[in-house]
Amino acid sequence: MAILVTGGAGYIGSHTCVELLNAGYDIVVVDSFSNSKPEALKRVREITEKEFNFYQVNLLNRDELETVFSNHPIDVVIHFAGLKAVGESVAIPLRYYHNNITGTLVLCEVMQKYGVKKMVFSSSAAVYGTPERVPISEDFPLQATNPYGRTKLMIEEILRDLYVSDNDWSIALLRYFNPIGAHPSGRIGEDPNGIPNNLMPYITQVAVGKLKELRVFGNDYPTIDGTGVRDYIHVVDLAIGHVKALEKVMNKTGVEAYNLGTGRGYSVLELVSAFEKVTGIKIPYKIVARRPGDVAICYADPTKAKEELGWVATRGIEEMCRDAWRWQSNNPNGYESVLLTK
Repeated sequence: MAILVTGGAGYIGSHTCVELLNAGYDIVVVDSFSNSKPEALKRVREITEKEFNFYQVNLLNRDELETVFSNHPIDVVIHFAGLKAVGESVAIPLRYYHNNITGTLVLCEVMQKYGVKKMVFSSSAAVYGTPERVPISEDFPLQATNPYGRTKLMIEEILRDLYVSDNDWSIALLRYFNPIGAHPSGRIGEDPNGIPNNLMPYITQVAVGKLKELRVFGNDYPTIDGTGVRDYIHVVDLAIGHVKALEKVMNKTGVEAYNLGTGRGYSVLELVSAFEKVTGIKIPYKIVARRPGDVAICYADPTKAKEELGWVATRGIEEMCRDAWRWQSNNPNGYESVLLTK
């Protein structure tokens, strides 16, 4: 029995590979390295002291993907692969729709051909768009506000239709909130290309001296300090959520969505303050205009995941900051620092 992990070299994918290997699963990883690095997989092997098969494959290439399925007895697919930057998706929507949706269609067709009907899908809280209230539960209206979010929402609908057509399918749709932090070893973590889109890597790059100051988008929201509130979740907790979802889809058919969040929101400045507390490093910041489409407050109701998956996020905001800083300070240029020293 093997678990296929698409996009396994990415930020969340690499951490999930560690948890799967540590839980005793055999995995096969495919990744195109379009926004990830081979070094991440080398370090997954180092952390776990376990081996696994890897294929450099783009999901748009059906023949290469079929080779993976014909070479290995795949039972379940955990599907991370996809483009993921909201701003970029607004600038190049066709690339996002083609890559994320067509790639998933090819994957599902190949799965169907080889009789593999179990999937854990990496969705996003972006499918909720601008929620009317918080906390957000899985039965909220779905109304993505950007092309990235719409690709996730369309894929969710495609997977629901797939189950309607064939009730042997078993699919978990995992809607992530805001993953931050890194593996406690400091060996793998978030390594964005260029200037980070996400808050925590921006903070850590300011702390390490790569960026001059943090830009805070808006301080006039109806929140504790005027800055946006988000549900930050430790990436290791998120990875463990995938293992729990995997156990679920192996034992039950159907399609179910689950929020993976902590159920607690922190503002931008609260996160900055927590980071400063655990590291002793002052983070200079500048207030700039709100970003279009940003909501004031967004956090999960994670009750369903607790009741049905037996999963609860256990790592707090200070641990998230500490682990993120350990990763960044040990790897100031991310995985590139390895390439530079070779």
